[in-house]
Amino acid sequence: MGNSLCHFELMTSDVEKCKAFYGSVFDWQFDGDTMPGYTLVQTGQDPPGGLFPKPETVPSACMNIYFTVDDIETTLKSATDNGGEVLVPKTAIPGVGHFAMFTDPEGIAVGIMQPDE
Repeated sequence: MGNSLCHFELMTSDVEKCKAFYGSVFDWQFDGDTMPGYTLVQTGQDPPGGLFPKPETVPSACMNIYFTVDDIETTLKSATDNGGEVLVPKTAIPGVGHFAMFTDPEGIAVGIMQPDE
């Protein structure tokens, strides 16, 4: 069975409050801003995560999850062929790979990542 969970992200209205909450509840560590406005989350085991401010256009704070795939285009086509909708097309993350996001037929957001080889 493939496509394991590889990353999660917390999109929050209050980054410092979010860090304090998850740091206290789960003893997570935060690596500061590795990219402008983006903080890596170390949970003590894989997968790692990220934390960033919620854009004003996004209606509410949320947690995004990402699954590893072999081919983003094939996965996005399968998602749309089965009633999903592309939210974020294939996007490069320099030195990491590519990511994209889609919704399932009920509107649940799902992220996918294709690592650089």
